[in-house]
Formats: sequence, C-alpha cells, structure tokens
Amino acid sequence: MELERVRELGAEALDEVERAVVGKRDSLELVLVGFLADGHVLLEDYPGLAKTLAARSFAQVLSMRFSRIQFTPDLMPSDVTGSSIWNQRDGDFDFRPGPIFTNLLLADEINRAPPKTQAALLEAMQERQVTIEGETHRLEPPFLVIATQNPIEYEGTYPLPEAQLDRFLLRTAFGYPAREDELEVLGRRIERQADDVELRPVVDRETLLEMQRAVERVYVADSIQGYCVDLVTATRTSASVAVGASPRGSLALLKLARCKAALAGRDHVLPDDVKVVAVPALGHRLVLRPELWVQRVSAEDVVRDILAGVPTPRAEDVASIP
Repeated sequence: MELERVRELGAEALDEVERAVVGKRDSLELVLVGFLADGHVLLEDYPGLAKTLAARSFAQVLSMRFSRIQFTPDLMPSDVTGSSIWNQRDGDFDFRPGPIFTNLLLADEINRAPPKTQAALLEAMQERQVTIEGETHRLEPPFLVIATQNPIEYEGTYPLPEAQLDRFLLRTAFGYPAREDELEVLGRRIERQADDVELRPVVDRETLLEMQRAVERVYVADSIQGYCVDLVTATRTSASVAVGASPRGSLALLKLARCKAALAGRDHVLPDDVKVVAVPALGHRLVLRPELWVQRVSAEDVVRDILAGVPTPRAEDVASIP
C-alpha cells in the first residue's frame, strides 16, 4: 500500500468517527496513530467525555471485532482470558475463550479491578498471546487495547503499576468540548432522532494490517533517531524525575512519529512529528519526585519543559532520504 493511500484512508476514517465524537480531531488522530503503530491506548479523562463512544466508533469504522470488559473489584482473571471447562460427555476439558479474544478490547475503568486481574492483560498486551493452564493461545492480529480510567476517583481503585503503564504506547484525553462543538452534539441528536450513531466501515481488518505494514517504509533520518534518544535521555537526567523513560519510550516516539508522518502524507519524519507525540508517548512513563506532587506539577509539564530544552534537528538533516 502506498503512503498516500494510508493518508486518504486515515482521513476518511477520522471523518467518519467524528460523526460520533464531535470536535476532538487531534485526540482522535492520536488514537488512530496508536492503532497504526500497533500499540495500546490509555484514555484518562472525566466521565461522559466519549471515551467508550470513541472505542466503539473506531471498532465500527475499522471493521474490528469488539469486546468490552467493565472492570470491577470482583472481576477475576478468568473473566478476561477465559478458562477450561470440563466436558462430561467427551471426558476432557474444553477451552472457552474470554472477551480478550478479539481485535479491539475496551478495558473500561481498568483501575477498578485488583492487580491480579490487571496482570491478566500484561501477557496479552505485550506478547499477543494468552497462557492458560500451561497452554498458549495466540491472539489474532490486530489485537489492540483501549483502557479508560477516571483521574478524579481514587476510592475503591487500584492504580496501575508502572510496568503495566509502560505497556501502553500512549496516554491521551479528550477533555470538555468547546461550546460550539457541544451545540453541534445537541443539533445532531435532534436531527437523527436516536441516541446511537450508525457509522459505516471505512477499512477492513486486512486493510488495517496493510496500513500498519506501509508505515514501516516511512524514513527516519539519523538526526531524528538521535532526537528521540536525546528526549528520552533527558527524562532520566531531569531534576524533576525520580525514574525516567526506558528504551521502550524511545521506540514509542519512533513508531508514533512515523505514523503521524504517514497520516500527513509524508514519507519521512519531521521534528514536529516527534514533538506532537512526545507528551502522549512519554508522560505516563515518568515517575516524578514526591515533592512535585505537592506543587501539582504533572509529568506532562516535565515533558514539555524537556521539549523546550533539547535542541531540535536542523531541517537539512531531516529529509535527506537515501
């Protein structure tokens, strides 16, 4: 598939999703960038801001099998992965796959389930497989996770450990809509006379996999690779950070920047592509020093300061495609 076709299909998919989620083009594009990079997305935002709606909309537009798990304190690992059931007629165990056997999994309010259940996702998110009673079951590609959590409710929750946060390629939020966008939401609801929005499929599963493979042809200059490494290294040496990003953060910058360039119709990465994805890619990978919690400094603020301090590659060093 040509990169221009990736751009066309990406724009068409975003246009269709925007019929349901109004006025959040930049955040929706970040989610699509994460999917093209074959990564998982963490949506952290207040209730009622279209997190679940966005997941369902992408599943419809990208023609993916969709499962939703409502994470609760009594959710067991087998409720996620499935389990083996004794078949009395055959005298053997039958494997009953759980909702994780899908293309797009919505882990709703993921921080409400205990760590043991959260850990059931770790192998699937990283290895694209599930091991149950010693038997390994492969997950059909693409396997993508959208997890949501509410940033203001802490009672009865189990914060995700750093090891699991690091499995998410990016973290983003939608935020409250502008007044004109919220008026548009009301107007569309009156016009269609129904709550649900019917979205048409834009690409099928095989086409999405082709788009993911096409992104691998986006050229990344040595200077851009160095820029990614310098940004991640700066998170480890920052006075504000107790634990910086690992090499997985550098890889996240690289993959997301390539997908961002592809959606813009370019065959090479620019420094601006890296800058756009740096905060969503790195913010959730940092552990800040405790004294900054009192000052209400966020990891996203630290990444923005790092972006301002790390020198940007020169234009002539970026687009010299061999």
